[in-house]
Amino acid sequence: MNQVNQNIGKYRWTILSLVFFATTVNYLDRQVISLLKPFLEAEFSWTETDYANIVFVFQLCYALGMLGVGYIIDKIGTKLGYAVSLFAWSIAAILHATAKSTLGFGVWRGLLGVSEAGNFPAAIKTVAEWFPKKERALATGIFNSGTNIGAIIAPLVVPWIAVTWGWQEAFIITGAVGLIWLVFWFWIYEVPKKHKKLSKDEYDYIHSDDEDKTEAELAQDKVKVPWLTLLKFKQTWAFFLGKFLTDPVWWFFLFWLPAFLKAEYNLTGMQVSLPLAVVYTMTTFGSIFGGWLPMNFMKNGMDPVKARKRSMLIYAFFPLPVLFSQALGQYSMWFAVIIIGIAASAHQAWSANIFTTVSDMFPKKAISSVTGIGGMAGALGGMLIAKFAGFILDHYKAAGDIKIGYYVMFLICGVAYLLAWVVMFKLLIPKMKKVNI
Repeated sequence: MNQVNQNIGKYRWTILSLVFFATTVNYLDRQVISLLKPFLEAEFSWTETDYANIVFVFQLCYALGMLGVGYIIDKIGTKLGYAVSLFAWSIAAILHATAKSTLGFGVWRGLLGVSEAGNFPAAIKTVAEWFPKKERALATGIFNSGTNIGAIIAPLVVPWIAVTWGWQEAFIITGAVGLIWLVFWFWIYEVPKKHKKLSKDEYDYIHSDDEDKTEAELAQDKVKVPWLTLLKFKQTWAFFLGKFLTDPVWWFFLFWLPAFLKAEYNLTGMQVSLPLAVVYTMTTFGSIFGGWLPMNFMKNGMDPVKARKRSMLIYAFFPLPVLFSQALGQYSMWFAVIIIGIAASAHQAWSANIFTTVSDMFPKKAISSVTGIGGMAGALGGMLIAKFAGFILDHYKAAGDIKIGYYVMFLICGVAYLLAWVVMFKLLIPKMKKVNI
């Protein structure tokens, strides 16, 4: 691989900033409901199971969206595919304000799930189009940190909007933010081959991986690959199961952390803003570090496969302390907050790398489809954890000790990553071989 010329240009990072902000909006819109849970419980008399069912609907429709969104983005291109997805989920977010019943929330939540499914397949494909392989984990970590920024902004502004103007306005204002992004996307984005502001040196650097490819491999990058073909490979199933086992942890933190703070420490409204902001600020650093570490290993001469596997094993150990968050939280709420923040940070570090395994193992034209398959798997896992959380928390709430229910959930969260690492890298893809379609 040629050494990086310092004057090659940096326009690819401008493109990445668009993906970062889209991901921020994506998580801002999906987190609103967890912060409005106390307001909506009071208005619609929700139980934990009612809330879990609404989360379940989102996850189900997100999974269904993943069935086809990756293929569609591969088919119509990143520019149009990303734009259609973001426009649709922004409108769906706004329509939550019109809901008059639990059923109404379920309908709009389902539409939000289907449309939000497009974000990560489009984002991963954008990174594959605009970055050489050695920079993709870092680029993925940076745009994935947008999930954290969205999760930081939400608790700082959503409760305030709800208290000041009402819960309906919280949905309308946050949903409208995405429509602004569309202006910049159409103004700035284009694929590298067609982009007028991209220098030849930077274009050559982005495609420097192609120097080591055979003609057959270059041709492979141009072929549309159907799902049924992709499902024949262990690499696809490794990504599927890795996402299925670990994505539910993030979904649980996202949708139930405000409720945990209320149950454990009686925090409501604006009181949850600072603890949640601390947790998701920590995850921003975890996401970026997660992309930097394997790149640093590779710069120091480590084989890329070994660097990816070692990094992910390191990240898999960090969620384990969440098992002790409640016990230590008896001395100070901040002990629990910091420990949960470490676990959530580990997820983001893991996430930056598990996404990158797709571009490591598959040709570019299959990346959105495989990412969609994995996203569907993560949503299916999220559906299961939502139903289980609703059941277990209602059970222990009825028994007079909901805190035990949260301990059970944290136990699941703590061990999920080590299990996923073993399944992926010991059982299915120990060598992470490139797929030859």
